[in-house]
Amino acid sequence: MIELIRTNDAVIISFVESLMRDAGIGFFVADQNMSVLDGSIGILPRRVMVDADKADAARRILTDAGIANEIRQK
Repeated sequence: MIELIRTNDAVIISFVESLMRDAGIGFFVADQNMSVLDGSIGILPRRVMVDADKADAARRILTDAGIANEIRQK
């Protein structure tokens, strides 16, 4: 799996999850439970991971959705 985005913005993570689900692209949100360490204030970023063979399609979807600035560079 490769890192598609890294953010501490819960809205963006939720949006990306929805986009990936709708497109049938498998994903995993890493570090989702790190809020235990940061006291639930959201300072530790979460990472959305996708299969390497679906990464290009996932990037296109995020670009089409207007959030290309959130995509991690290769």
